[in-house]
Amino acid sequence: MAYVIRESNPSIEAYKALHQTTGWNAKGLYTYDQLYQAISNSWYSASIYDDMTLIGYGRIISDGIYQTFICDVMVHPTYQRQGVGTMVMEVLLEHCQKENIKWIQLSCAKGKQHFYQKLGFTERDPDAPGMMLFIPH
Repeated sequence: MAYVIRESNPSIEAYKALHQTTGWNAKGLYTYDQLYQAISNSWYSASIYDDMTLIGYGRIISDGIYQTFICDVMVHPTYQRQGVGTMVMEVLLEHCQKENIKWIQLSCAKGKQHFYQKLGFTERDPDAPGMMLFIPH
């Protein structure tokens, strides 16, 4: 099947519909207006459509030179394991290559490491693990 790839953000309605399939905002920490504002501030985004339906999405946060972070890669459950996630990642990685980005980071859900390893990613060295801080309000 031929999907349409757009190097842009989807509409807020399409984004919300896809994002709701992930369960990522189950605790309601952010409104969809806030989440849409976040993706609108991205360095680069890729949206994959089947006809008019958003089925895949991913974005990059970057300074365009040194720090680059791929995030929010999602595929509608109906389209998982059909190459859509790979398409999203290939578009994102091609953009990084075109912009001469040398260092690309990402975080992934537990159990998804193999998907990213197939694309050339390696796990961080145990001597240099990532860190995070959550500040509840």
